[in-house]
Amino acid sequence: MTDIKKIKSLLEKLSNAHGISGYEDSVREVIKKEVESCVDEIKIDNFGNLIATKKGKSPSVMIAAHMDEIGLMVKYIDDEGFIRFAKVGGWFDQTLVNQRVLLHAKKGTVTGVIGSKPVHVMKTEDKKKAIEARDMFIDIGASSRDEAIAMGVEPGVTASLDRKLAELADDRVTGKAFDDRAGGAVLITVLQQIAGMKLAPSVMGVFTVQEEVGLKGARTSAFGLNPDVGIALDTCIPGDHPGIKKTDSAILIGKGPSITVMDAGGRGVITHPRVLEWLRETAKAKGIPYQMDVTESGTTDASAISLTREGIPSGVISVATRYIHTPVEVLSLKDLAQTAELVVEAIKSAGSYF
Repeated sequence: MTDIKKIKSLLEKLSNAHGISGYEDSVREVIKKEVESCVDEIKIDNFGNLIATKKGKSPSVMIAAHMDEIGLMVKYIDDEGFIRFAKVGGWFDQTLVNQRVLLHAKKGTVTGVIGSKPVHVMKTEDKKKAIEARDMFIDIGASSRDEAIAMGVEPGVTASLDRKLAELADDRVTGKAFDDRAGGAVLITVLQQIAGMKLAPSVMGVFTVQEEVGLKGARTSAFGLNPDVGIALDTCIPGDHPGIKKTDSAILIGKGPSITVMDAGGRGVITHPRVLEWLRETAKAKGIPYQMDVTESGTTDASAISLTREGIPSGVISVATRYIHTPVEVLSLKDLAQTAELVVEAIKSAGSYF
């Protein structure tokens, strides 16, 4: 059984770390420290993916979880020291209004806040409109461009949201970047649990980069590894809160890991039938609760893995997570632990299917 407190601690370390797409160094170091003692080989490839391998024979199983989070990048600093930014990854602009951010400058971390025109001076028609990111700016307290630059802030500096994991009621927690630090916590847990096991499969745990901006790290790492089968660990959208209907998503928090049948309406991954059978039958045999997910939007690293070389049978196991791509994502620690258990059991049974 997976230790809930231990996997929560892992999630907290990963969620509180910072690393937007293309700049995953900090979170990669956290991951490396957690897995280096429990695998046979660790490699950081040319693109920045961290590949942790437990050597075996057959089949070769690639399990991917992306390290990157959506973020911001400094675009322009005006004469008064206010910073205009570009979005990195898929933001809904309204989640950015009045957030506190950390700018990761070479001289050190700089705290800022995202500002916009105060409601008190808005015209009536402006109050009815959503504020767009292009009308927002970052205030670091500088009074001029030169002062901001002296603080180490310049175009190209990245920024991420200043949030820490917090506990909610029951087994729920909230924080930033659960998409996909939740998958990372699962993958670290899996690698730690199988470390002392004698397994036939070769297991390649891949912590990928730049998923949020085009599934890039999964594409390059899968090409280099050429596994027999690939699994992406990620988050998915539950339909169990106000504002979303069960017809949009039948997935529920607290009801176990979600196995993807199809995402992005088939433009993403359509899970290989053998992979689907493998994951479902393993869950059934081990009494692990699971859900089946069919979506018409959003995709994961599995899409890129499945289209690599001649094609790699691929699928997705996800943790239901509310409010993804916001600073206040919410998930169930029990779901997280059960996802790790399903992945471990799937690794054990992989030889019967591939």
